[in-house]
Amino acid sequence: MKKVIAIIVIVVVGGIFLIANQATKPGPLDGFAQCLADKEVIFYGAFWCPHCQNQKELFGRSARLLPYVECSTANGQGVLQVCRDAKITGYPTWVFPDESRESGEVSLSVLAERSGCLLPSEFNEDFSTSTPVGTGTTTLPVATSTQP
Repeated sequence: MKKVIAIIVIVVVGGIFLIANQATKPGPLDGFAQCLADKEVIFYGAFWCPHCQNQKELFGRSARLLPYVECSTANGQGVLQVCRDAKITGYPTWVFPDESRESGEVSLSVLAERSGCLLPSEFNEDFSTSTPVGTGTTTLPVATSTQP
């Protein structure tokens, strides 16, 4: 019985170690995501937005470094003031330092071109197969909540 408990403890501790190690392991797009943040490119989105989730998935583990601003209230029923002030009308929206915008699921190549950040060559996409810019946008209803 003691051997079984010892094996279970070893498996659990090993699993925790593997999960913790994987979460802190650098992603292949860490430098690109950090460059976007350094250049003050801002990604506005909402936790409930499937297009925002798709956009984050493009970055894999590197999504944790994105310059992301959450626009939704915790209950998903309102828009935070920071996003109203930025005049965000749909998700995802990328805002660049010159105040220009890209809405919808934006390809990595377009983000690289617009930001001047270097995209690792293995992530350069064929424009004929990438999602067109401006598609995959979740538009906010006209009458959004004014709750903080």
